[in-house]
Amino acid sequence: MKTLTTFLFLILTTIGFAQTTLTGTVTDAKNKPLVGANVYIDGTYDGAITDANGKFSFETTVKGTKNLVITMLTYDTVTLTITLEQYTPQTIKLRESVNTLDTVVITAGTYDAGERARVSVLKPLDIVTTAGSNGNIVAALQTLPGTQTVAEDGRLFVRGGEADETQTYIDGIRVAQPYGATTQNVPTRGRFSPFLFSGMSFSTGGYSAEYGEALSSVLLLNSKEEEVKERTDISFMTVGLGLANTQVWGKNSLTFNTAYLNLEPYQKLVPQNVQWNKPFQSFSGESVFRHKFEAGMFKLYAAFDHSNFDLTQETINAPYKTRVDLTNNNFYLNSSYKGNFGDGWLITTGMGYGHGQNQIHLDSGNAFNQENAVHLKLKLRKSFSDRVKVSFGGDQFVTDFNEDFSNTSIQSKSGYATRISALYTEADIIFTKQFAAKVGARYSYNSLLAESNVTPRVSLAYKTAKNHQFSLAYGTFTQAPNANYLKYESQLDSERAAHYILNYLFNRDRQTFRVEVYDKEYSSLIKYDTPAAQFNSQFNNAGTGYARGLDIFWRDGKSVKNLEYWISYSYIDSQRDYRNFSATVTPNFIAKHSLSVVGKYWINDWKSQLSVTHSFTTGRPFNNPNETAFMNGKTKPYNNLSLSWAYLISSQKILYFSMTNLLGTQNVFGYEYANSPDANGVYNRRTIQPTADRFFFIGFFWTISDNKKESQLNNL
Repeated sequence: MKTLTTFLFLILTTIGFAQTTLTGTVTDAKNKPLVGANVYIDGTYDGAITDANGKFSFETTVKGTKNLVITMLTYDTVTLTITLEQYTPQTIKLRESVNTLDTVVITAGTYDAGERARVSVLKPLDIVTTAGSNGNIVAALQTLPGTQTVAEDGRLFVRGGEADETQTYIDGIRVAQPYGATTQNVPTRGRFSPFLFSGMSFSTGGYSAEYGEALSSVLLLNSKEEEVKERTDISFMTVGLGLANTQVWGKNSLTFNTAYLNLEPYQKLVPQNVQWNKPFQSFSGESVFRHKFEAGMFKLYAAFDHSNFDLTQETINAPYKTRVDLTNNNFYLNSSYKGNFGDGWLITTGMGYGHGQNQIHLDSGNAFNQENAVHLKLKLRKSFSDRVKVSFGGDQFVTDFNEDFSNTSIQSKSGYATRISALYTEADIIFTKQFAAKVGARYSYNSLLAESNVTPRVSLAYKTAKNHQFSLAYGTFTQAPNANYLKYESQLDSERAAHYILNYLFNRDRQTFRVEVYDKEYSSLIKYDTPAAQFNSQFNNAGTGYARGLDIFWRDGKSVKNLEYWISYSYIDSQRDYRNFSATVTPNFIAKHSLSVVGKYWINDWKSQLSVTHSFTTGRPFNNPNETAFMNGKTKPYNNLSLSWAYLISSQKILYFSMTNLLGTQNVFGYEYANSPDANGVYNRRTIQPTADRFFFIGFFWTISDNKKESQLNNL
C-alpha cells in the first residue's frame, strides 16, 4: 500500500509540474481594461475570458513554442508567439477594428448614394421619385447643396464652376458626351437611364487623384452588379414609350432598355414660349452585359441616342427670327473589369469610346461637328492590411474634334486632336477608427498643349463621437481648355483650380446632417478680346477667379412615419475675370443663395407616394449696357414648385403623374440686349425665359416576371 501511495504521489507531482499557468491583462490602446476578451492557445481548448479588470488566468499542459491568440468583437485579433516554459505575465493591447460600420469615413466634398455607401445622402431611386427630376440624374442632383440651378441650360454647375468643369464616369470610365443635344437657351438633360445604376458618388470638390481633367467636380455612376432574376418592364408615357428586359443564364446576364420620346403631344397641350417647327424627338437605347468570374466581374455597357428638333428663335439684333434644325447622334461604349488576384491585389481596367455628332441647319448657313473620344484605364490596388491600402494606375485620353461651317460666302474648318497621358498614386490609411487619411498625387501630360502637370490631393477625417466627424480636403486640379477655344487656338495652358474644404457630418439611423465650407481659387482661365470666341480672337490664360461658400444638408426619414425629406441650402460668393469680361464680377450662372426642399410621403390607404420639391434661388447677375457698371443687373428670384404622385395599381403596375412648376411662376433667366442703342441712346432688350412655364408627365409602368414577385415597388 505504501508503495502504491508513493507511486500515485509521484504521478500527481509530475502532472502538477507539467502544467503552466498563463496570466495577464488585456487593454485597449488607451490602457483601459477590456472585459470579455477571449484568450487561448491556438490548436487547444486551453484558454480563458478576461474579467472586469481585463485579467485572464488559465493553465495548460502543452509545452514548447505556441501561438497565444487574443480576440474580441470590434477589435483586431492579436497573435503572440510564446514559449510556454519561459512565459511571464504581460499586458496585451488590442486595437479597434476598422472593418466596422462606425469607422470614420472621409466625406469632405463627396455625396454618396446606393446600398453600399457608408454614408448615403441619396438613394438611387431618388433620381426617379423626386418631384421635378423626371428621371433625370442631373435634375435630382440639383436638389443637393453646392449645385447651381441654370434652368435654361440643364447641365450640372457646381460651386461657381461652369458645366464643362464636371466630368461624368460610368464604372470608372469617362463619358465624353454625357448630355443630350441642345441649342441656345433650350435646356438639355443627361443621356443615361437611372434604372441601370445601383449607386453613385457626386464630388463637389477635393476628389481622388484617380480622376483628372475636371476643375470642379466628378460624377461617378456605378452600373448594377450581377443580376439574378429575369424581368421585363414596359412604359407607356405621354412623351413616348419604353421597354426594358433582363435575361440571366449561368454566370451571365444581359439588361437592355430602349425608349422613344416625342414631345409633340405635350407641346400642343401646354403653351410654349418658343416656336417649334418640329418637336423634340429621340430614339435611344442602353444595354449592360455582365459575366461573373470566380474572382471578378466583367461588364460591357453600350448606349446610343438619336435626336432631332427644329425651332425658330428670336433675337433682338435682327428683324427676323433664326431657324435652327438640329440632329444629334451619339454612341458610347464602355468595357470594364474589376477583380482580385494574388495576395490582396485588386485590378480595375477598362476602355471607353464616345462618338458625338451634330448636324445643324441655320438660316445663315450649316454647321457640322463631331467628336471622337477614347479613354483607357488601368488601376491596381494593394491591401497591405485592413488599415493601409495603396492604389496606383494610369489613364490615356484621346480626343479628336472637327467642325465645319459654311454659308453663301464663308467656308471654314476648325478642330484639334489631343492625347492626355496620366499616372497617379494614392494611399488610404486608417490610423484608428477615429482618424483616417487619403493622400495622393496625379501627373498628366497633354500632347496638344505640350504641358505637364503634377497635382497633389490630401483628405483627412476625424471622428469626435459616435455619430459626429470632421473632414478636411485639399487638392489642385487642372483641365484643358474646352473645344470652343481649342478649335481656334492650341497655344494655351490648362486652366487651374485649388480646393480647400472643411466638412462636418452627423449621421445616424435614417438621419444625416452635413455642413461644409469651401474656398476654390481659379487661375489660368481663358480670356479673349472679341464679343464671342471666334477664329480671329486673341486668346490668353490671364483669367482668374474664386468661389467661396457654405453648404448645408439635412435628410430625415425617421421623425415622421412614412415621411422622408431633405433640405439643402447653399451660399456662394464667386467672381471671375475671364472670357471677354472687362472686370472681376460674378458670372451670370451664379445665384448667391439656393434652397431646395424635397419631401416624399407614403399614403398607405391610397397605395400612393406623394413627392413635392420646391427650388428657390436669388436673382442671377446680367450685364445691362445702359448702366456704366459691368454685370450690374440682377434677375428676379427663381421659384419652382413641383409635384409627383405614384399610385400602386398592383404590385407590378404603377400609374405615375408629375408636374414641374405647378404654380406657373414666370421665371426669368436673363436678358438679351441689342448690340447698338436706339435713336434715344437706349439699348433695348429681350427677356430670356423657359421654353414653357410648366412641364407635365403621365406614365404607366408595368413589370412582368415569372415569379410575379418582381415589381415596381422599388421605383417608389
